[in-house]
Amino acid sequence: MDDEVHDVKGVAVRVGTRVRVLKIDESVLAELSEEEARAVCSMEGEVLEVVEIDEWGSAWVEKWWRTADGNSFSHSLGLGPGQMEVVSEPKVTRRGKR
Repeated sequence: MDDEVHDVKGVAVRVGTRVRVLKIDESVLAELSEEEARAVCSMEGEVLEVVEIDEWGSAWVEKWWRTADGNSFSHSLGLGPGQMEVVSEPKVTRRGKR
């Protein structure tokens, strides 16, 4: 598994990087219920933190929602280079780690 991947402009993306979701593949939405698809579609244009980079080079982001009845739910989305744009780099501590 790589420590970093790259966004649409070739900028390095690591865990902790904040990215704007540029596009969500229709194939992802097709597998979801109508309600879930609406929620996932709302992630497009959002700025979210990368929580994982998987072994296939996808940068994973996650969003949480709170429902009217007080419950919460989330969706994670794996993004490829053409689906994200870096907004800010992860913060680095003195030891060089996040």
